[in-house]
Amino acid sequence: MTIPSKAPRLVLASASPRRLDLLRQIGIVPDAVDPADLDEAPLRDELPPQHALRLAAEKASCVAARHPDSWILAADTVVACGRRILPKAEREEEARRCLSLLSGRRHRVLGGIVLLVPDASGEGHRRIDRLVRTDVTFKVLDRTETDAYIASGEWKGKAGGYAIQGRAGALVRWIGGSYSNVVGLSLHEVAGMLHGAGFPPAPPAPPEQ
Repeated sequence: MTIPSKAPRLVLASASPRRLDLLRQIGIVPDAVDPADLDEAPLRDELPPQHALRLAAEKASCVAARHPDSWILAADTVVACGRRILPKAEREEEARRCLSLLSGRRHRVLGGIVLLVPDASGEGHRRIDRLVRTDVTFKVLDRTETDAYIASGEWKGKAGGYAIQGRAGALVRWIGGSYSNVVGLSLHEVAGMLHGAGFPPAPPAPPEQ
């Protein structure tokens, strides 16, 4: 008698509810959510692409130690103007500085994604990573628009001081690349990484009643 293989267990190494919602959007429901508690400050002379991938890798590695037999998915999102990494705005003055920098300019949103797959030998994980770039251009913001967005509070804790899936969508004049990457996770890349590594596909959605 053939014993069916055990379904792989997927752990999302992120505290972001947006990433969890995005995964559910394509039928992927992690078995556990276990965020890593890391210092996310950039290293000296660290460029935005390096920063995004390093943090995603460190998150994945930290959580993998707690789930040695699980698949680990980790990500980090960086908003960059040139070589400058914009903060996750926690204070109003930070958000205003971010919006001032973004006004009328094109910037980059860099998504570092790391997938750790348990090795068949049972010793450690093999790593698959991707760096996703989306270019975004804001309209020129006047004081009234900036004040209104600040008053919404949507900027709190958001990289670059804005959330494109909310009211800031009206401030974006042009986008080139993955929209979901700007929200927090490129669904196209994640689905491809999981499929390429052999993770079972999401079950079909139940028919509408």
